[in-house]
Amino acid sequence: MKRAVSVSLGRPARDKRVVATFKGVQVSIERIGTGGDEKKARRLFAELDGKVDVLAVGGIDLYVYLDGRDYPIRAALKLVQDVHQTPVVDGRVLKRTMERRVFELAAPALGGIPHFRRAFIPFGTDRIGMAEAVTEVADEVVIGDLMFVFGIPIAVHGLDRFRKLARILLPAVGYLPMSMLLPPGTKEETHQPKFHRYWMEADLIAGDMHYIHKYSPDDLTGKTVITNTTTPENIELLRARGVSKVITMMPRYEGRSFGTNVMEAALTAYAGKGRPLTEAELDALVDELDLRPSVEQLND
Repeated sequence: MKRAVSVSLGRPARDKRVVATFKGVQVSIERIGTGGDEKKARRLFAELDGKVDVLAVGGIDLYVYLDGRDYPIRAALKLVQDVHQTPVVDGRVLKRTMERRVFELAAPALGGIPHFRRAFIPFGTDRIGMAEAVTEVADEVVIGDLMFVFGIPIAVHGLDRFRKLARILLPAVGYLPMSMLLPPGTKEETHQPKFHRYWMEADLIAGDMHYIHKYSPDDLTGKTVITNTTTPENIELLRARGVSKVITMMPRYEGRSFGTNVMEAALTAYAGKGRPLTEAELDALVDELDLRPSVEQLND
């Protein structure tokens, strides 16, 4: 059996291990959270090096991709500096594949390609593929990176403006300390609604489940949510907040969808090439294995 392990900076409470079968090949998929403990994460990466087929970095990206370039996140790269044998992935390549194609892949379950009036992406720097996909189906796209990461109450309207801003910020972001880069929910997931207006004006919310959990208002009645990693508890939370439909990027295994870093590791282990896969290779695997987003109707 092949083994793919994600060492995440997220909470251990979200840990999960399943065995998935891809065309007769069994892959053990495991997520190990460290609760933001960088030293523990680095130690685990070093200990697992050479003992598993693929390692994945969770909770933070090693690089952020924009317009054909990978911008390094130096604090994250330190986590894996002692890994010398096992291939390491962070999910950014699979993000470009699955998120860019999310509505195409989910169309059979959705009954076609949907259309939305306004989409809100609370944090889009590491989800350019999602932003591109959302732009194609929404009349207006609002992106909240400045609000939620830097505390600047300014929303960015439109993908073109966001790209220009990202090109300015990303070289500097790569030097930020880990404490500024970790998503909400790394150690706990307290509910602190912020920027109420932008959530309420959107009929489509697209982004990391941690941001949605922590910052969205209690009432999301009638909205569609596109997100990534979800536990059964996350699904029930969205149901309780009135979300109409949730589209989870990755398939569900034993009630849980894993992040793109975990799934990229699983697919890399399945391919067995001993190296990270290219975007074209992952794109082909998505079709070969018929991987599809999960679509769930939560409320009428």
